[in-house]
Amino acid sequence: MTVAAVEVRDLSKAFGGLLAVNGVTLTVAPGERRALIGPITGTLRATSGEVKLNGHDVTHEPEYQRTKRGMGRTFQITNVFADLTLSDNMALAIMGTDRRKWVVGRPLSAFPAVREMVLTGLAAVGLRDRADEEVKYLSYGERRQLELALALGTQPKVLFLDEPCAGLSPSERQRIFAMVRELPRDVTVVMIEHDMDVALGIADRVTVMNRGEVMAEGTPAQVQADANVRDVYFGHA
Repeated sequence: MTVAAVEVRDLSKAFGGLLAVNGVTLTVAPGERRALIGPITGTLRATSGEVKLNGHDVTHEPEYQRTKRGMGRTFQITNVFADLTLSDNMALAIMGTDRRKWVVGRPLSAFPAVREMVLTGLAAVGLRDRADEEVKYLSYGERRQLELALALGTQPKVLFLDEPCAGLSPSERQRIFAMVRELPRDVTVVMIEHDMDVALGIADRVTVMNRGEVMAEGTPAQVQADANVRDVYFGHA
């Protein structure tokens, strides 16, 4: 029996009397591209329910432990070190799950294998020629590309993307769109996205949430044909 890459069972998150997430259950198969339309990211502790990552219960584990188990993620708002170079940002991401991170006082040049991984990761998102520039000189779209490279630098088995195209121009959206589509299938992708064109263009399956609950799930074609989804997200049935 194949173990699910992500398994969520009866997950809820309450803020006082307000249920932001209410009894959500979903399963994502290994290698799948799943688009999730609605607010759920996993940064806050669940009030109840269970989340498994490749068969391991990670419901109450800290984020660093989830990363060690093979989870990578990007954020809706870019989360990078602006005063460091792209190479330094990448090296920190790569070394973060490596025991060599405790070796202090040695430059990156002392780890040629890591330097090669840094350059390969930056090349994958089109930023190889900016490797030694400080991040603060990148455009917003280029920072999104860097953040994707950072998430991939930990060699995740499951990659969560929180609105990767938010705030980008049409050409930048297409660039990110293409990068996500070209990711190898040994990486499972769960993407939170409110741009329906992006979500439906990338996903194998789509989960649509409304008022904290799953209102529809299926292939992009099935979700597009759902009258309730069209009414809520497109304004007409």
